[in-house]
Amino acid sequence: MPFVTAADGADIFYKDWGSGSPVVFSHGWPLSADVWDRQLYLAAAHGFRAIAHDRRGHGRSTQTWHGNDMDTYADDLATLLDTLDLHEVILVGHADGGGELARYLARHGSDRVGKAVLLSAVPPSLLATETNPGGLPVTVLDAIRTAITADRAQFFRELSVLFYGANRDRATVSWALGEQFWRLAMQAGLKAVLDCVSAFSETDFTDDLRAMEIPVLVAHGDDDQLVPISGSAYRAVELLPEAHLIVYAGAPHGLCGDFETQFNADLLAFLTR
Repeated sequence: MPFVTAADGADIFYKDWGSGSPVVFSHGWPLSADVWDRQLYLAAAHGFRAIAHDRRGHGRSTQTWHGNDMDTYADDLATLLDTLDLHEVILVGHADGGGELARYLARHGSDRVGKAVLLSAVPPSLLATETNPGGLPVTVLDAIRTAITADRAQFFRELSVLFYGANRDRATVSWALGEQFWRLAMQAGLKAVLDCVSAFSETDFTDDLRAMEIPVLVAHGDDDQLVPISGSAYRAVELLPEAHLIVYAGAPHGLCGDFETQFNADLLAFLTR
């Protein structure tokens, strides 16, 4: 299997499909590159080189005790782009993967990057603070960590329902899709899963967004129960120098069915623009 080696020796797994201009996908917590398979196939089938990696501690990458933070995630992404010597990359990030790519651009610049996509992404910030009073209270995040520690398997089973909006009357989410979420989530190491809660919730990406002087597509469902659009996408487009916002009415955090079909069409249009 293909890996790149991070500065601390961690092996970062990646998929590399097709050829052409590179599109690099960063997955959300607590999943892996496999969650991007439909988008990888779409991009590769339309003449792009589609790449997705497993974040450290997730999927097939090394389960490190240290380094489960946004700065290190961004540096791992830099290692991937540098090792493969990619140029004019289009970065695509879902949820905390959006934070990962924003922090990458802030730390490493945009010399290798031409455009970016933030899908249901956490930036600019999730945690409730004086400057973000509408964010999540730390007690909610503490409860997540407690539930994961007590029964990680059951927590992820329940999280899949909110992730895909299966608790909505209009939902058409298959049982198997929830099982796929659970399987990918259970591949992640417990330490990485717990640390990543802090990484995606307590990191402020406000300055990172302001520094992203490239075209950015911001796509988000207005029924996202995990990363509410009011505190994320709507705020992000006010900070980004060059952003285009697409809102999917009624869509959950994890796009599936017709919502995913629409996003795929919007993604392909952005890639080929």
